[in-house]
Amino acid sequence: MEPLTLVLLVGGAVAAGWVDAVIGGGGLILIPLILASFPHLAPATALGTNKVAGVMGTSAAAVTMLRRIRPNPYVVGSYLPIALLAAGAGAGCASLLSAEVMRPVIIVLMLAVGVFVACRPSFGAQEAQRVVTPRRIVLAGIAVAVVGFYDGIFGPGTGMFLIMAFTVVFSQSFVESAVMAKLINVSTNLGALVVFAAGGHVWLTLGLALAVANMVGAYLGARTVLGGGARLVRYAVLTVVVVMSTYLIFQG
Repeated sequence: MEPLTLVLLVGGAVAAGWVDAVIGGGGLILIPLILASFPHLAPATALGTNKVAGVMGTSAAAVTMLRRIRPNPYVVGSYLPIALLAAGAGAGCASLLSAEVMRPVIIVLMLAVGVFVACRPSFGAQEAQRVVTPRRIVLAGIAVAVVGFYDGIFGPGTGMFLIMAFTVVFSQSFVESAVMAKLINVSTNLGALVVFAAGGHVWLTLGLALAVANMVGAYLGARTVLGGGARLVRYAVLTVVVVMSTYLIFQG
């Protein structure tokens, strides 16, 4: 590997970790870098290798955030196996569903999220009070299953969709939802990684090297979220909507 290629990949992994910790979408940075650096690499291997970095990075962000904010452990714990299995199922189906089918649906959903957040300034505010009932727990569980499957089969914006789902269902702040999203995202990344690894689609040495850099970026991103609060996450949601929608439109 050329030194410049290594520097670009490590720098991209740090940036991807920071973006993932703040709102999600780091894969849109790291996966194209991996494919550009190794043009003959199979796309599935790039996705699997990215998941190695993603598991470590989201874990680092989750641990950092948990030192300040503690979500209900029983609620989150019940969602972890759902996320793991759903993401694994999505990864298993990744070759069956064309990205061309998913792209317009995701663009519409992202734009809907952006309009909703922009028109509701108080949504996800820091002073929001969490409301947990059996019905809401079930609704959030369904959302985790859907988003987890999506993470395995396609992926962009998983963190943002989880944050929005938890904020809507539990009427809580963006920051509380971000902590829950990180924990669930660890499980979705792990579920997809197991399936990619079983299929031989993981370049482990590269993945571990990028994981170290990704963890650094994720730690910095988690500290950014805790310092910036709900307002930062709100702006991050709107930024991700614009950037990812533009990316997916021009990619098509």
